[in-house]
Amino acid sequence: MTDYQLSTQAVHAGEERRKPYGAVTTPIVQTSTYTFQDTGEILDFMRRKAGGATSVRDEYGRYSNPTQTAAERKLASLEGGEQALLFASGMSAITTTLAALLSAGDHLVLVSDCYHRTREFALSFLGRWGIETTLVCPGQPGVFEEAVRPNTRLIFGETPTNPYLRVLDLAEMVRVARPRGILTMVDSTFATPVNLRPLSMGIDLVVHSATKYLAGHNDLLAGVVIGARRLLAPVEHARGVMGGVSNANDAYLLIRGLKTLELRIGRQNENGMRVAQFLEAQPAVRRVHYPGLPSHPDHGLARELLTGYGGVVSFEIDGAFEETGRFVDLLRLPYIGPTLGGVESIVEQPAALFSLDPAERNEAGLVDNLVRYALGIENAEDLIADLHQALTQLQVGEASR
Repeated sequence: MTDYQLSTQAVHAGEERRKPYGAVTTPIVQTSTYTFQDTGEILDFMRRKAGGATSVRDEYGRYSNPTQTAAERKLASLEGGEQALLFASGMSAITTTLAALLSAGDHLVLVSDCYHRTREFALSFLGRWGIETTLVCPGQPGVFEEAVRPNTRLIFGETPTNPYLRVLDLAEMVRVARPRGILTMVDSTFATPVNLRPLSMGIDLVVHSATKYLAGHNDLLAGVVIGARRLLAPVEHARGVMGGVSNANDAYLLIRGLKTLELRIGRQNENGMRVAQFLEAQPAVRRVHYPGLPSHPDHGLARELLTGYGGVVSFEIDGAFEETGRFVDLLRLPYIGPTLGGVESIVEQPAALFSLDPAERNEAGLVDNLVRYALGIENAEDLIADLHQALTQLQVGEASR
């Protein structure tokens, strides 16, 4: 399907043209075990498997499932990778991949402005297994060059980052890593294949929380890692051992969600830009973090790398912790919650969901007045009107105090 545009691939790639019973959609294969006709078929299967043959057949649900395989083929096509591995969640994809590729004595370089559970896994779990992690701040020149050591095995970035939407210089990552034999891995959840394809820029592995934009409807958990088959071989083995595999129902829902990916991201890109521009003009907003704005520190890089700036807008209210929470509560359209990427808008105050301890929030780089607004596919005028009424009420309430 590589000869087709992304929207066509999203609909057709990875799925058999002629499906069981003549169905249009890929069926949910709801089984944990796959049977063999006789012992001879088992022995033939084992010989082919031992010989390195791929896609021999399904054996057991912890290793593969036909619905899951169709989703994986579609995801690989969208990212331009040889293979995709589907997991039970984005964190399962990240942790299994890092555990499979890193060993005691190795060194990991990790961008500091990333999902806090990724940072926690690297610093806590990998640390106790004898794997050191160096955190680097995105946007500072030469950070990757300065951070690598002789035992550096992998550089892991996230772009745009969570929650400040920094954009990484992927060419710099590759320039530093490739001559040294260091692997590169990028969490591209916020970008999606619509706005960015890291593999085409020389990145070795790309990972997504498929729960978010790829699925797009806030109704499943899934994660995926995509790259060359030779790099993913140990990861696939580790998934079979550790058991973080997705299930057929979620794979089916993911396939369904992917078919409208480009349509949804197009609207969310549009909503993101319009809302960011509106917020930047508001006196009650101290700062807006959105790579599509010229005020963003990585705007030039974003214009070069991204085809769209995404549906997440982070911004700082002109107030403290309490005022920020009050503003979030005044909004009428978005749900309040800790996720993003669905058709419904969702808002959160990251500091409130992260920790009750101000010192811990400060250490994680989360300011108390930050709001992360993950825009859905609602009408932009309605979203802006809702933000306006909330900001107006907040200002009136503060003035009356």
